[in-house]
Formats: sequence, C-alpha cells, structure tokens
Amino acid sequence: MNILLLSATLLGGVLLSAQSSINGVFGQKAGALESTFLTFFTGMLFLALAVLFFGQGDVLLLLDAPRWQLSAVLFGVSYLFLTILAVPKIGVTAASIATVVGQLSAGMVIDHFGAFGGVEVTFDLKRFIGLLFMLAALFFIYRGNKRRVEATDADSIAS
Repeated sequence: MNILLLSATLLGGVLLSAQSSINGVFGQKAGALESTFLTFFTGMLFLALAVLFFGQGDVLLLLDAPRWQLSAVLFGVSYLFLTILAVPKIGVTAASIATVVGQLSAGMVIDHFGAFGGVEVTFDLKRFIGLLFMLAALFFIYRGNKRRVEATDADSIAS
C-alpha cells in the first residue's frame, strides 16, 4: 500500500510540474491572476461534483473549523500564483526545486516545534546537511538555467 501511495504522490509531482509549465505560459498571455483564478475555479467545479457523488463527510462541518485552519486555502492560492509568475522567468525545474526547498525548510521548523498539532521531530545535523544539499541543487539548477537563457539571448541578438 505504501508503494502505491508513493507512486501516486510521484505522479502528483509529475502533474504539478506539467501544470506549472502550462500555467506559466498561459499566465503570460491571460495574466497570472486570471490563470490562478481559472485553475482554482475549474478545480472547484470538479471537486464539487466529486463531493456530490463520492463525498463521505458533511460539507457543513467546514463552517465549524477554526479560522486559522482555513488560512491554508490562501497558502495554496499564493503558491499557485507565485509559481505562475516564476516559471516563465526561471523555468519549471528551478521553480520546482525552490518549492521543495521551501517545503523542506518550513517542514523542518514545523516538525521541530510540533506546530499545528503535528508530531515533534527534532532538527538535527542530518536534516541540516540534507537541506544544504537541496540548496546546492537549487543553486546549480538556477545558475545553469540563467546561463542557458543568457546564451540564448546573446544568440538572438547576434542574428
């Protein structure tokens, strides 16, 4: 079962990269806010149908949730909007690795303090080294993208 969940999550990452690329291009034409709106509005329609036909809970319980828990919605919208802005300028790979570095950094702080009701996982040297490797990956990927864009720009100016 864990292999199946891991595979599903891997597929989700593939779909997320494809979405970032498509939304980045679309956002340049239609606007970043408009692209973000279309993504969330369409997602809402599909999820409304899924809840209607397959939902097992009580949608009205959302109204009983503490307000701070509802703030997660703003985080998702912000992530998508910022990705739509970033991808056309730095590429899908750099945007994705930056997202992962941000998730890992925040996740380590959240885990260390057991924030939001989570389990406490102490920040240690191994986690710090892992984060350093991710930062190094981000640096090299970003630099590689930047050099390639600069070379492409120089070639188009020379022609």
